[in-house]
Amino acid sequence: MDIAQAMRRHEDRILRLANVTGVGIGEDKGRPVIKIFVSRKLPENELAPEQIVPKTLDGYPTDVEEIGIVVAQQKPGS
Repeated sequence: MDIAQAMRRHEDRILRLANVTGVGIGEDKGRPVIKIFVSRKLPENELAPEQIVPKTLDGYPTDVEEIGIVVAQQKPGS
């Protein structure tokens, strides 16, 4: 299974976690990772165990990145 398949396999479940706003593929120190974008990054001890992002998904490491609140913007000229 490649990283894109692993991401898609877990995407729906990960998007239901607290503060998660998106999932993607990126790099960390030159290695591929599954990026988990959150509105606010919280310490694990402030999350319920079922709300913690797994360290790996199908063997691929995850990387949680705080991106704030995502708001759709209108296309210029629309």
